[in-house]
Amino acid sequence: MHKRLAVAVTAACLIAFAGWKAGSADAVGRAQLKTVLPWQVAEGWFGGFSAIEVAADGRAFTALSDRGHFVQGLLVREGGDIVGVLQGQDEALLDAKGKVPRSYRRDSEGLAQLGDGPIYVSFEGVHRIDAYRELNQAALPIARFPKHEGLHGNGSLEALAVDRRGRLFAITEDALGAEGDATVFVFSNGSWSTPYRISRSDGFHPVGADFGPDGRFYLLERGFNGFGFRSRVRRFDLTAAGLVNEAELFRTRTGTHDNLEGLSVWQDSAGNMRLTMISDDNFRFFQRTEIVEYVVPQTP
Repeated sequence: MHKRLAVAVTAACLIAFAGWKAGSADAVGRAQLKTVLPWQVAEGWFGGFSAIEVAADGRAFTALSDRGHFVQGLLVREGGDIVGVLQGQDEALLDAKGKVPRSYRRDSEGLAQLGDGPIYVSFEGVHRIDAYRELNQAALPIARFPKHEGLHGNGSLEALAVDRRGRLFAITEDALGAEGDATVFVFSNGSWSTPYRISRSDGFHPVGADFGPDGRFYLLERGFNGFGFRSRVRRFDLTAAGLVNEAELFRTRTGTHDNLEGLSVWQDSAGNMRLTMISDDNFRFFQRTEIVEYVVPQTP
């Protein structure tokens, strides 16, 4: 979560907490809400989840916290719906020397992987992307993010995705330049470029991204109004002309979900796209970790 919201969240969420518990499940858009599953583990490392990757079968997953810790496990399903979580391995991310990095280098935000290829993690604070053969191995630094005026330590590389060509797509939480414009940074062949733009609107900020099995780009965004969080997911076609054919798949009312930050898109046995998300509780007792899933019905 953007740390500049922290003070406001602390006060406002205490007021809104009861409303969240009974929050409306209404969401406007094409996607249908299937699962809202609270998840809690009584360990000090648990919480602050900023990213999630779900396997093609919709069961195996990796979740990443913004304190440089990851956990792997299985999503237990009945009739396609998530009914529980089986926790597996959890460990701290390591630096290039195989050591746990200092705190200011541990603000991990984005997670992306193409098939069995490298696992990419984006970081705030020291703006960069590291690659891992396995998350419990030493990091392979690949891409220090370009310097940009106005890029804050807690507003940078939130949304990270990798396309079928192995190109990394990154979007900062903070706007760089025009407030209504989100710059899409692409890392390919050892260098950065900025070939795409996406509109920013209605107080939403990019926090998570993924390419679906359909080749489309999905963007999770969060809004905060001082009393609670709103979420939306937009979908784009990636073409030679850019990210086009925008479709808003859902938009929630304030308090429908907690602070959704991580997004993974996969396809179920019926051919529908599933949007699996995880919330960042900021390690605060009045927030909660949720695994939330929407289904985008298959269209002819």
